[in-house]
Amino acid sequence: MRNLLTFFLLTLTFYYAKGQQNNKKKVSDSIKNERTLDTLNAPKYVNQGKIAGKKAVYRSLIFPGLGQAYNYGLIVDDIKSGRVQTKRVGQKIYIIGKIAAIYGGGTLLVSSYIDNNNSYKRFLHELQYRQSHNNQPDPEGNLQNYPNTDALIVAKNIYKRNREVVLISLVGLYGLNVLDAYITARLKYFSVDETLSFKISPSVISTGTATMYGYQSVPAMKLTLRF
Repeated sequence: MRNLLTFFLLTLTFYYAKGQQNNKKKVSDSIKNERTLDTLNAPKYVNQGKIAGKKAVYRSLIFPGLGQAYNYGLIVDDIKSGRVQTKRVGQKIYIIGKIAAIYGGGTLLVSSYIDNNNSYKRFLHELQYRQSHNNQPDPEGNLQNYPNTDALIVAKNIYKRNREVVLISLVGLYGLNVLDAYITARLKYFSVDETLSFKISPSVISTGTATMYGYQSVPAMKLTLRF
């Protein structure tokens, strides 16, 4: 009888422990499932500004001014969809003005490059002709009023330098076109809420110059930004 009672108690303890283990496993699986569902149901954040900025950059790289035209289209889409209540006439004119400035500046720079390049070649040809004809001017050219080759060399170098400066300016205009398109697209989705503020207050800055009264200071203005 005593052995039977001991066996019964051991069996009951075993099943009780096994039941507790199964309950813990079910609770753990339930928590994991809830976390999985929360992860699946959570909306994925999409950075619209980053996407728009990349599209504007790609378009501007392909063709100057195309990124600005893309930003213009974003404004038109906002008006048509009702996301904005105004016609945004000022922004439209501003973007159109930037496109006109890109092509106007590009046209002037290209024309200047062509003129300087032609003048450089003209003076270079005159120098080469005089070197091969005992310093005699080219009768078919229009540079007979330059009596010596030193003046020709100076003029040639000036036009060559101008040509290089214009070429660098063209590259800078192209890069500025890309940068402007990217910044405009990013700022369209940049939200400025009530947490952003600034404060301007008077201050002093030490110049680091020691005098008999201490370090010299100058008045200044301090700008404090709060995010």
